[in-house]
Amino acid sequence: MDMKAKRPSKLRDPLSDAEMQRRWSITQKAMKAAGIDALVIQGHTEFMGGYVRWFTDIPATHGYPRDILFPAEGLMTIAEITQFGAEQNLDGSDPEFRGVGRRVGTAGFPAMVGYTGRYDAELVANEIKRNSFKTVGMVNPAGMYYGFVDGVKSLAKDVKWVDATDMVDDLKAVKSAEEVDFLTRTAHMQDAIVDKILGFVKPGLKEYEVSAYARHQGELIGSTQGSFLCGSGPIGKPVRFGHPYQQTRELQKDDVFFMLVENSGVGGFFSHVSALMYLGKAPQQLHDLFGLAREAHDNTVKMLKPGASCADIFARHNAWMESHGQSKEKRIHCHGQGHEMVERPLIRHDETMSLREGMHLAVHPGVTDGKIHASSTECYIIGKDGALPGLHRTPKKVFELQ
Repeated sequence: MDMKAKRPSKLRDPLSDAEMQRRWSITQKAMKAAGIDALVIQGHTEFMGGYVRWFTDIPATHGYPRDILFPAEGLMTIAEITQFGAEQNLDGSDPEFRGVGRRVGTAGFPAMVGYTGRYDAELVANEIKRNSFKTVGMVNPAGMYYGFVDGVKSLAKDVKWVDATDMVDDLKAVKSAEEVDFLTRTAHMQDAIVDKILGFVKPGLKEYEVSAYARHQGELIGSTQGSFLCGSGPIGKPVRFGHPYQQTRELQKDDVFFMLVENSGVGGFFSHVSALMYLGKAPQQLHDLFGLAREAHDNTVKMLKPGASCADIFARHNAWMESHGQSKEKRIHCHGQGHEMVERPLIRHDETMSLREGMHLAVHPGVTDGKIHASSTECYIIGKDGALPGLHRTPKKVFELQ
């Protein structure tokens, strides 16, 4: 794709033209090798809609679908929520729509108005027919709205449909030098947020006041969206993360306060870091349990090497957990991050992908003694011999807030 921006971009911290060209080029090369004429991609949330961001540098947001028809040759077509009959022809150079040759729109709201569920499918199916695409790959159809998948397949009946998810996952899992730079800057942004939180937290605040403060600080220094989970309580009942609608408790002296900063930063990249705080002089058992969480964390990090099997790492982590009196992990304790909060590879029993140099992984095992829960979160880039030093600078300790 050829693309030269005509005017300054309004995007906050856009990726370079060279990075976008790199992504399009490696995808089109893989498509041609697989005999795929075009890809269909849909996103509807910034948290887990990174495929759309990866191809366009613009996120899908707030449940509104954003559909991409990405060809093996030429410019993209974007279908999105706007007004009935919207249509715009571009040349790929618009700084808000780099690499886009055509935009079409409709007034559908499938997340909340069911009868509009096929409106954008009609647009994409028409574009497939207009371009005479014969073999079309869907990228992560499991994450698309049902009405869209069912609609576009039934309306473009003569197309051979294939699943291109693994092909694209394989490409975007390994980060470029520019992506690593953006991820590092995101991690340092989160360190700055934690530092602000440590100077803000005190007895008498509601949990949601702390998360609102953290979110505001993040948006001032590079964030556009994300998750700020937290929880508090006295020692005796393990404290778990809660979402904002659950963050109603008032902090007390001698509380454990646990916070996870997991917001997007520059370039729309996600990483995350946690902070375990005690409002007073922390008892030794809290320091000891956090030390065990760090051991579990470091045990995983030392296994993050190119060629390593994700399933094998997961099995070895669980063996370590059991040998230290802990329950096996039954969800996820380590996973990739990029334009999504969670992306492949997952360090888990069901992951088929092996680790490679350049992948970005978040590590966050949790441990408990029945009275306290402790976790330690940090992100890593895999180098040629193993995980490189963690991206975050936040000290790995229990923070005592006197």
